[in-house]
Amino acid sequence: MLEIQNLHAEIEGKPILKGLSLSLGAGEIHAIMGPNGAGKSTLGYVLGGRPGYEVTEGSVAFDGRDLLDMEPDERAAAGIFLGFQYPVEIPGVSNVQFLRTALNAQRRARGEAELSAGDFLRLARDQGDKLGVSMDMMKRPVNVGFSGGEKKRNEMVQMGIINPRLAVLDETDSGLDIDALRVVGDGINRIMRAPDKAVLLITHYQRLLEIVEPDHVHVLAGGRIVRSGGPELAVELERDGYANIAEEMAA
Repeated sequence: MLEIQNLHAEIEGKPILKGLSLSLGAGEIHAIMGPNGAGKSTLGYVLGGRPGYEVTEGSVAFDGRDLLDMEPDERAAAGIFLGFQYPVEIPGVSNVQFLRTALNAQRRARGEAELSAGDFLRLARDQGDKLGVSMDMMKRPVNVGFSGGEKKRNEMVQMGIINPRLAVLDETDSGLDIDALRVVGDGINRIMRAPDKAVLLITHYQRLLEIVEPDHVHVLAGGRIVRSGGPELAVELERDGYANIAEEMAA
């Protein structure tokens, strides 16, 4: 589904990604871990098409298409969802207005019929109920006045409504208490654990991975993948940190 080959990227002339290669198959969940400043968020931004991040070398293919040649809205319509470490607030725009506009824009781009107001509200209520987000919350401006946990649950509602094929989630567990972590983890499993979908989950901690249970875990350090393994690798990193990884890179 997603093939990244020898990816190099920089921001304001500073190299961040330095030859990253990664392959995600349909039906798989991959976790990316690594020290601060390793390039984890940069990888997510490059895949999502955020302005300011320049790819200088390498390729990214999504379902056989050149992802780097697509605009951010084209990537979204193709089925890519980018979840943020710090979801932004949008004063003056309600959740339901924002999400109905986004969903119908994607449906039009795919040649699908738009959802009516009634059909959309039923979909939004269903997804909100499953994640503990009330319709009153969804009628409020996007993320305005929300706690950290509410913002992350709201983002999972967005993902459930958009129903992407590939979710790139940047530290979705950041700032969550135990209960919110369980809700968000269960939401990822419910929405994205399917044979025609995939998840790239960027995280610092093993606790979310105990709920989501990834198929593969990768360590990103120095702008590239330096080690890959199964869920046991996350346990090792939680126990030992990245000291051994740093020694391997220096060797």
